[in-house]
Amino acid sequence: MNTEVLPALALFVFVSSATPGPNNLMLMASGANFGFLRTLPHMLGISLGFMVMLILLGSGVVQVFDGFPVIYTVLKVASVIYMLWLAWKIAHAAPVEKRDAAGKPLTFLQSATFQWVNPKTWAMAITAITVYIGDAGLFFLGIAACIFGIVNIPSMLLWTTLGQQMARILKNPKRLKVFNWTMAALLVASLYPVLQMG
Repeated sequence: MNTEVLPALALFVFVSSATPGPNNLMLMASGANFGFLRTLPHMLGISLGFMVMLILLGSGVVQVFDGFPVIYTVLKVASVIYMLWLAWKIAHAAPVEKRDAAGKPLTFLQSATFQWVNPKTWAMAITAITVYIGDAGLFFLGIAACIFGIVNIPSMLLWTTLGQQMARILKNPKRLKVFNWTMAALLVASLYPVLQMG
């Protein structure tokens, strides 16, 4: 990878990070249910978790996975189970007035490890490695990871703020319930690409 590829990579990161996916839907739901500040560890977990994932995959872990295809099956099953659990958690989030007593946003560690079972982050990482990074070496892999970490920040801030602003109209428990169930349904729907893979 040479430096001329970096602007194209940054554009890919921006577009793929800004579009709806499990991370963004969960950030919006967390912003609505827990507010911006309580969602910060979730945002940091996404950013740093993906950077670590990209570096590990680009450093050769993906070749290990290719040598043992059963790992992909295990990840696929884990992805479905974990995302269904998260959808259930979102759907049953406490009403706004009870949010401090019941329910918690994802922690930094939960959010970071979620990247390994998130089908969208896998697609983003594999595309970045095969199209933009290739075998350019660990230095450029680190630069690519930093680009992901930096360019993804506005997207995470936007989705979380959007959820936080929506909380104003979600003070009504019925509206909040509809919102949470809609976010849960969209999260489950985002599993469709995973279920279609052979």
